[in-house]
Amino acid sequence: MAGSIEWTNVTIVTESETIRSGSLQVHDGVVTAIAKQPIGGADITINGNGKRWSLVPGFIDVHIHGADGHDVMDATTEALAGMAAVLPKEGTTSFLATTMTQSQTAISNAVTNVGKYVKNEQPEGRAEVLGIHLEGPFISKNKAGAQPLNYIAPPSIKLFNQWQQQSEDNIRLVTLAPEEPGAKDFIKHVSSKGIVASIGHSEATFDQVTEAVDAGARHVTHLYNQMSGMHHRDPGIVGAAFLNEKLMVEMIVDYVHSRKEAVQLAYHHTQADRTILITDAMRAKCLPEGAYDLGGQQVHVKGKEARLSDGTLAGSILTLEEAAAHMKENTNITIEDLVRITSTNAAEQLGISDRKGGIAEGKDADLVLLDENCRVVMTVCRGVLAYDNREGTA
Repeated sequence: MAGSIEWTNVTIVTESETIRSGSLQVHDGVVTAIAKQPIGGADITINGNGKRWSLVPGFIDVHIHGADGHDVMDATTEALAGMAAVLPKEGTTSFLATTMTQSQTAISNAVTNVGKYVKNEQPEGRAEVLGIHLEGPFISKNKAGAQPLNYIAPPSIKLFNQWQQQSEDNIRLVTLAPEEPGAKDFIKHVSSKGIVASIGHSEATFDQVTEAVDAGARHVTHLYNQMSGMHHRDPGIVGAAFLNEKLMVEMIVDYVHSRKEAVQLAYHHTQADRTILITDAMRAKCLPEGAYDLGGQQVHVKGKEARLSDGTLAGSILTLEEAAAHMKENTNITIEDLVRITSTNAAEQLGISDRKGGIAEGKDADLVLLDENCRVVMTVCRGVLAYDNREGTA
């Protein structure tokens, strides 16, 4: 679907207000008009009369490794294009292509591939690759999770600069363990370049987290998982995430990585202003149960879980649509706050809120139409229809 599109008689969650039974029009990839009455003149009009539909900003996933048989570490155009094609089905309109701990050559190939894709590809009607989340290899061996131990390395500014050059300056977020030698200088370096330093796969103490924040860290990777937990004599990373208002906090809300009550506890502390929903999904997302590869390791997918042979969780098969629905079902979250944790916070954290993360005239027309159960009815990526499930809605 190209040209101009108008939605009318839908709830629109804009940056400044929530309009009940409003209208919105897009043209040439951007939002061109928002009104409390029909606008008219569009090539296509979608009427929500009689439906309880809400139009919200497209979801942004800052931590995703793969989907539909593809993985960022495949280092191919086909892998990124395949992910970008399937993600709009869950409402995701943009994402950070997330790497994992592997050989220096494998990471070089992956980041080089993302850089070329961002510069030369980005086809219409697909989720946009915003850049790279470098997860590892600068992490703790004691909190590796599914990250291969033999490739873990101490934080290296030289190596990071090499990868950033190869990616054509597309690394936007880096997960590292702040207690490792050289981490503080590393955090200062990447932060000075406008790159988000994230604390994760780490056994840092509460005090070490505080020092990392003082150095410039502003993010926590997949809260609770592979990090020092809460203890009354050392609140650890989890306690710091609860208390330090400078930290944005990722959560995988699949109730596998963290049970429902743990999510509720975290959200009680972080609230909508400091929470970002992520999937941490791997290539098995969207595919049947079975055995799949993750960084040369076999992952067994059964039900809602993806695990290595030893039982270690190996990413997820979660969708952001499911994560948002879980939050709606099990917290008192408003639609406005849901927008923050699925889109706005991520855009602000990445410094792209001038064009992403909110609905306003002149911004990218990355839009998701949701039903009353937070299920995706329609997704538009930069003004082009990417997914239409109106036949599957009540």
